[in-house]
Amino acid sequence: MSPIDWKRPRSYAFALALASAGLATLAPMSPAFAQSAPQPRSLPDFTDLVEQVGPAVVNIRTLERVRGGGPQGAGPMDEEMQDFFRRFFGVPMPDVPRRGPNPGPAPNAPNRPAPPDQDQPRGVGSGFILSADGFVMTNAHVVDGADEVMVTLTDKREFKARIIGADKRTDVAVVKIDATGLPFVKIGDVSKIKVGEWVMAIGSPFGLESTVTAGIVSAKARDTGDYLPFIQTDVAINPGNSGGPLINMRGEVIGINSQIYSRSGGFMGISFAIPMDEAVRVADQLRATGHVSRGRIGVQIDAVTKDVAESIGLGKPQGALVRSVEAGSPADKAGVEAGDIITKFNGQTIDRATDLPRLVGNTKPGSRATLSVFRRGATRELSVAVAEFDQDKPVRRAAGPDDKPKGSAAAQALGLVVGELTDAQKREAKVKGGVRVEGVAEASARAGIREGDIIIAIGNTEIGNVREFEAAIAKADRTKPIPVLLRRGELATYLLIKPQR
Repeated sequence: MSPIDWKRPRSYAFALALASAGLATLAPMSPAFAQSAPQPRSLPDFTDLVEQVGPAVVNIRTLERVRGGGPQGAGPMDEEMQDFFRRFFGVPMPDVPRRGPNPGPAPNAPNRPAPPDQDQPRGVGSGFILSADGFVMTNAHVVDGADEVMVTLTDKREFKARIIGADKRTDVAVVKIDATGLPFVKIGDVSKIKVGEWVMAIGSPFGLESTVTAGIVSAKARDTGDYLPFIQTDVAINPGNSGGPLINMRGEVIGINSQIYSRSGGFMGISFAIPMDEAVRVADQLRATGHVSRGRIGVQIDAVTKDVAESIGLGKPQGALVRSVEAGSPADKAGVEAGDIITKFNGQTIDRATDLPRLVGNTKPGSRATLSVFRRGATRELSVAVAEFDQDKPVRRAAGPDDKPKGSAAAQALGLVVGELTDAQKREAKVKGGVRVEGVAEASARAGIREGDIIIAIGNTEIGNVREFEAAIAKADRTKPIPVLLRRGELATYLLIKPQR
């Protein structure tokens, strides 16, 4: 008998021996243990969702009117540029002759008249129908600069659309087609989104209409530095998906697919969608007035770091650090100063600096709001009249001081030499007091302080002149980093000087 034949029956004999010993008659699994064991879950089926939402998703083509040029019209487009449009916009460009090196007119070529204006494909995107009477939501960048917008439904009907309004700041646009009785989407509750839940996207990646992709919610309220907090997913999104819906398992639209993180131009596993609560707020204004009205108070802000928060007694890193205040702005009139940390707006806590512009922007211009401001170790309440945001309004910037005052040595242990500010320099820098940095070395240089900076506070102690500066430095605990609030040009920031021990 071979070794394999010998071992197999022996294993059976061993099992029988265990059974005869009573081991096979153990008590069944307890109900409590059975209930605590994770239950197997089947993968989701998206077919019903596609049938439910798919008819309300549209393909959007944009056209650009090419003006007739000289005798030969517009120059031909080389193959690399054609390939770029095919790959990243999903549309072929019109057939044109290949451009060779140093192209020029053929010998004895007739002088042809300039060709008439032509509509050429500019790009493709996606959108979804908001109402049965033909309002369609998409991204602002999909329709930006287009001379003509064409909307194609899933039943192949095509309509020329009218742009109702587009808001570049949130990347939301609304267009209108002349049709009735259209299928439309159901809007979901963004507050109920959970990280890890399944979601689906429908769109036209690379011009491939009605393409369905799926994945999960990777993160909520993802801050990418833009005006809105995004929904992050791993749903495959590519050029052409822009403006299409992100759909939950209840068939509700919870976001507009807007951006991807990519080093190649294609999908790399991270995509971002605009939350529908923000998008609907913008769309309602676009439908009502054609533009978005949002509030502003006239401050430039930055994040509050953990080290700065601990060193000035704020506790945890929260709020928005005011780096500059626009002259004559609502914040200026309310008494907000550079170096203040705005911790609440109308009672709502500012956890991150980016929360402030969103809250202010959603406030009706002309209304009054309350700011909670942390300044010099204490919190104070300021009332501000919210103005209307004007994207084209230039910000008045303060120039740096030109005069060279006489220097005065101070805080040599920190590598700082400072001098008094003249009245003219205070007016130009828009500060009440402070000292001007004349020389930097050692610890202060490592902290990033530069000549010409204006120091206006040491920790929570406001500085009016050199004498007050030296007194504050003398009282500072040099076993810990020393927070310094300074002005550089029109901006204010905190820097931490770490003395050598």
